[in-house]
Amino acid sequence: MSVLVRRALPADGPAFLALVRALAAFESLPPPDDDAAARLVADAFADPPRYELWVAEVDGAVAAYAATFMTYSTFRARPTLFLEDLFVHPDARRRGVATAVLARLRAEAEARGCGRFEWMVLDWNADAQRLYAGVGAEEHSAWRLWRVTL
Repeated sequence: MSVLVRRALPADGPAFLALVRALAAFESLPPPDDDAAARLVADAFADPPRYELWVAEVDGAVAAYAATFMTYSTFRARPTLFLEDLFVHPDARRRGVATAVLARLRAEAEARGCGRFEWMVLDWNADAQRLYAGVGAEEHSAWRLWRVTL
């Protein structure tokens, strides 16, 4: 099995949207409607992009995606690479794909001089939590997410 993690290209749009819809099903959420799906692709490839889209190919086929963006830590006085989504198609799980994506993104964060590479995980997703612990990530349970939905 060959895994290649790379920045997405516009031609990856349909595969990416299929994975987003699969993630919605996994999390029991409604999938993006046609307008939202169009925005997802347009925003990924805008100039400048609103977020960075990464894909993982397994034997030449897109099997996973990651969406990232930059934030900034005033306490570290360095940028942070934030991972918004990481999703691996169920058929490609437990084959090192997520680990490869995380390693590639960590290397990207280091190359950019980031002081942090961070993300959130749902409290019920024990498999993901084990994976993240296995790559050396630490839970910061003192922080709670607060949100205003607009």
